[in-house]
Amino acid sequence: MSLSKWLFGGLGFVLGGPIGALIGVAVGSLFDRPMLTDGSADNTTHNATSFGTSGRRTSYRATQSDVKISLMVLVACVMKADGHVKKAELNAVKQFLLKNYDEEGALEALQILKKLLEQDIDPVAVSRQIATYVNYSTRLQLLHFLLDLANADGEFHPAEEAVILRISNAMNISSADYRSLLSLYKKDKDPNWAYEALECEPGATNEEVKKAYRRVAMKYHPDKVAGAGEEMKAKATEKFQAIQDAYEYIKKQRNID
Repeated sequence: MSLSKWLFGGLGFVLGGPIGALIGVAVGSLFDRPMLTDGSADNTTHNATSFGTSGRRTSYRATQSDVKISLMVLVACVMKADGHVKKAELNAVKQFLLKNYDEEGALEALQILKKLLEQDIDPVAVSRQIATYVNYSTRLQLLHFLLDLANADGEFHPAEEAVILRISNAMNISSADYRSLLSLYKKDKDPNWAYEALECEPGATNEEVKKAYRRVAMKYHPDKVAGAGEEMKAKATEKFQAIQDAYEYIKKQRNID
């Protein structure tokens, strides 16, 4: 699917606030259709947002397009964090874009990302806007993708990990959920990674471990993000499998049937 087809037809909440301002600058020089001064698209044929008589937003459900453009802005935040763009990170982003757009759309997305990388982005303001409109399960998968990106070269740069933590906090992700996601990248460094993944303590009883597994597995079930797009569902499936792996690891250690 061409990026420009949904960029001017399927966006809603991201056309306002800090994300709208960033996107307005990024796409203004790339497409013929202008962006309005408030950051919204000049699009009279489609309006994804519901407004009351006062002109204020009354209700809105984030679309797949909102999630995709939000991810691109967050990606720019992470890629800029350590002062230079790594080839491994760029390749990871390219692979993501090619899976979700046709070749033309992927090129357009890369052009927008390039423009975003040239801008000053406040990750806290952007993340707070996302937290207002995007459900918790989808926010977890956005965070999961950012951690994948930061670890694309096999290690976390302190600056990248710091900005991801700021994003996580601003998106109202619990510290336990953040540590659970982060633990998956530290299997060779942290002997308690599986317990972190299940959000329980190494001293937990077998029954407590089983309960923790069921609770966390339910949280990351792919059906939780069914409406956010195939890429988010794929990340949820990946995390869901990782939770199962962590549980099997503990079961083997403890000889749990």
